Amino acid sequence: MRDTGVAGPIPPGHGLALVTGASSGLGRATATELARLGASVVLLCRDEARGRAALEAIRAATGNERLILRIADLASQEAIRRFADGFLRDEVRLDVLVHNAAVYRMSRHETPDGIEETLAVNHLAPFLLTHRLLPLLSATAGARLVVVSSDAHAHATLDLSDLEGRESYDGYFAYVQSKLANLLFTYALARRLGPLGPTVNAAAPGVVATEIVRGLPEELRAKWRSMGRSPEEGARVIVRLAAAPELSGVTGRYFRSDGEAESSLLSRDDGLQEELWCVSARMTGLAP
Repeated sequence: MRDTGVAGPIPPGHGLALVTGASSGLGRATATELARLGASVVLLCRDEARGRAALEAIRAATGNERLILRIADLASQEAIRRFADGFLRDEVRLDVLVHNAAVYRMSRHETPDGIEETLAVNHLAPFLLTHRLLPLLSATAGARLVVVSSDAHAHATLDLSDLEGRESYDGYFAYVQSKLANLLFTYALARRLGPLGPTVNAAAPGVVATEIVRGLPEELRAKWRSMGRSPEEGARVIVRLAAAPELSGVTGRYFRSDGEAESSLLSRDDGLQEELWCVSARMTGLAP
């Protein structure tokens, strides 16, 4: 399961961070900075060639040899389970889990599980992966989860009767709905874990010029690139939540690049958080 470029097990005494969607954009920038800080970093990527290229680039940029490449398609719940089982078998700690991987689809796509892809990758994958890795996170003192959301969540509503857009699909609505779901999950999980468990916080990196908009028309992609900050700038808030000493013990919060912020009123609805939790558990085969 380990990348063959890493000799032997991860040395003891080094924190271990897992970053999803680490082959490009925010994920790669986050993995790079965590590696620069001295962490052992697992890059979870969908495409092996792109993941290996990212690993080599991060290694060259940071001099950190404690990098591991793992491959899993987060659109597949079976792939998530296989990855998590292997991870639990191979690793003895998990200090940081960054849920970064996301998609933005202009037209409706379904995963191999028959679930609308934006919901599956952006929300259900973090939900399922967290549950599978929670024993290791809970056994690691001071462990942190970081969920990458967006200020765009404030434009979303949540129709629990049609989460997958079967009645009517709009790519932007599906995306912002998934970012709202990220926050609802963050707050519900923080409440369940309590003050003594791993911390879980959400990050809003702002408009970042990444490949997530590659499905948009060229004129919209150009506008996005001109407006967006660099992945390195966007990653700063994620890395802060993952590593800043002053945020030890801080949980259930929402942060922008300029500090803690208040998310939308809807995202802070405890009842809606619990309703989505139950629906998500059913869709991932977990007990509510």
